[in-house]
Amino acid sequence: MADPSTYRPKPGQIPDSPGVYKFRDEHRRVIYVGKAKSLRQRLANYFQDLASLHPRTRSMVTTAASVEWTVVTTEVEALQLEYTWIKEFDPRFNVKYRDDKSYPYLAVTLNEEYPRVQVMRGAKKKGVRYFGPYGHAWAIRETVDLMLRVFPVRTCSAGVFKNAARTGRPCLLGYIGKCSAPCVGRVTAEDHRELAEDFCDFMAGRTGAYLRRLEKEMAAAAEEMEYERAARLRDDIEALRRAMEKSAVVLADDTDADLIALAEDELEAAVQIFHVRGGRVRGQRGWVTDKVEAVTTGDLVEHAVQQLYGEESGDAVPKEVLVPALPDPVAPVQAWLAERRGSSVGLRVPQRGDKRALMETVQRNAQHSLVLHKTKRASDLTTRSRALEEIAAALDLDSAPLRIECFDISHLQGDDVVASMVVFEDGLARKSEYRRFQIKGRVGDTQVWHGEGQDDVRSMHEVIARRFRRYIAEKEKTGEWVEETEVPEDSLTEEDGRPKRFAYPPQLVVVDGGKPQVAAAKRAMDELGIDDVAVCGLAKRLEEVWLPDEEDPVVLPRSSEGLYLLQRVRDEAHRFAIAYQRKKRAKRFRAGPLDAVPGLGETRKQALIKHFGSVKKLRSATIEQICEVPGIGRKTAETIAAALAEAAPAAPAVNTATGEIIEEEAPVTAEAAQAPAGAVERRGQDT
Repeated sequence: MADPSTYRPKPGQIPDSPGVYKFRDEHRRVIYVGKAKSLRQRLANYFQDLASLHPRTRSMVTTAASVEWTVVTTEVEALQLEYTWIKEFDPRFNVKYRDDKSYPYLAVTLNEEYPRVQVMRGAKKKGVRYFGPYGHAWAIRETVDLMLRVFPVRTCSAGVFKNAARTGRPCLLGYIGKCSAPCVGRVTAEDHRELAEDFCDFMAGRTGAYLRRLEKEMAAAAEEMEYERAARLRDDIEALRRAMEKSAVVLADDTDADLIALAEDELEAAVQIFHVRGGRVRGQRGWVTDKVEAVTTGDLVEHAVQQLYGEESGDAVPKEVLVPALPDPVAPVQAWLAERRGSSVGLRVPQRGDKRALMETVQRNAQHSLVLHKTKRASDLTTRSRALEEIAAALDLDSAPLRIECFDISHLQGDDVVASMVVFEDGLARKSEYRRFQIKGRVGDTQVWHGEGQDDVRSMHEVIARRFRRYIAEKEKTGEWVEETEVPEDSLTEEDGRPKRFAYPPQLVVVDGGKPQVAAAKRAMDELGIDDVAVCGLAKRLEEVWLPDEEDPVVLPRSSEGLYLLQRVRDEAHRFAIAYQRKKRAKRFRAGPLDAVPGLGETRKQALIKHFGSVKKLRSATIEQICEVPGIGRKTAETIAAALAEAAPAAPAVNTATGEIIEEEAPVTAEAAQAPAGAVERRGQDT
């Protein structure tokens, strides 16, 4: 007997949204399928004290070895998917909760003279139109009751129909307007069949045209002041809208397709596949994969298709494969799929309709799968401890690095150079201690201003030196470094009692880059006498770990939790640096040749552009016209004119937010920044 606490999900892992859940035993067989309006609340009921559970429920949770769930959009989707999977997996603990071994369908007997709407089970009959299956017969009757208001089709049995025809009196439904009463000749057989066909079309999903027709009739009745008729039509429309709350997991009956969705970040990608056969979701698969190299969404789709259908053929490959992005090129993949199936296969991105809605559901499941995967790795204390131990072993540290600081450099072709410092403690990000640096070009004690050729290695040297100078300054205020609980009270923050600012030293410094960046960081620390902090670099291209004074890198296995933690730290530093660099660049105003005018600040450059409208018009202006601009004296105007005359025609201004070229004659604003031709945002490159 299994203990449910061994597989109970951790708090916060279960989403608070509609969905379907499956309990599996130790052999991975599905033993129970259920649905819930809130997965979090429903699943919590199964992990109570065993003594308080129903005997059958207690037997189920002690037989199970794992639980999994699928997120959907509405309860209707959950209802449809639950019973689809009950029929598919035939779970042993679901049997007693069904009133029959067959599923009920909504059937329209188009093979009769007067078609009838009814609940049917068992084998399907020729000439009968089926909709479903449904979970319960009462669910069908609820739907039919709403629909009969608009489509008064016969629902009575053959005996009741014959008796009404014999007596000339309709049944109760005929009197209250929920049956057109063909039994007493109120409508002809042809009119009644047309009603039945309209009912079938509406149930099949062709709802838009019919609703629009009713809305036009309602508007016309209101204009003619037939308010009672308009009110009836309004109620009919509302009834149909309630009835047509159809599930996104139900498509047209002839739909055979696989839907593949992806959720990804810089390190990993989660893949989710829904298998739709006969318009129903018949199965689901999913996995999380490491992104070993830089791949696009189209590349990930291609890999997923290969893994799915590599050993499949025939009907196992569906007519249609719906994906979030197409591989490039797409023709070879389509040809390969067609070869495996033996006929053409459509590979496309759904743009609208039910297939797009179902793709969004699959996408939500992929996103949740990725979040759950990362939550398990990041929040699991055992996993974090193992990651820190692996890092300590790989870098030959005396103890696990409980505080890790990572530095990254970001710039745009040497301009707007910034750096970031992120802090991870016990394997978790500590965002309150993140820091941002604006690189000043300081090397040692000498001020060196760099232009477009700003050196990433020098920048790394500068930021490491500045960080540890602050550490030394803070430490001198409190004396030699002691345990946190022994730090003098006046050097602690008010919020949590931790040392102020940079006074808390890391056990490991990680720099984004290879051997040169690591050497620069180590040199900066040596110059300041810091010899008790380890340093390493993580080169993005091959994910190699570089150590100071080592000719060869340390290569951690791709499955290593230590490498995963270092990647998270490095990517967080990159994200933080890029965000700061973009923010800083967006605030800058650049006006081409005006940037070269000595002593001309941002305010006066903006005033010039605002006054003349463009650099081209400013270049053709006279000195007297330039002097008309507030804040511009004659000497400055002469300097501006000389600089513009000597300068070559400026490159077109570029909006950094959108990348669009601003026409020369268009006014240049502070939001439009000019970048060098071919400029691209980039980070410090590994050497």
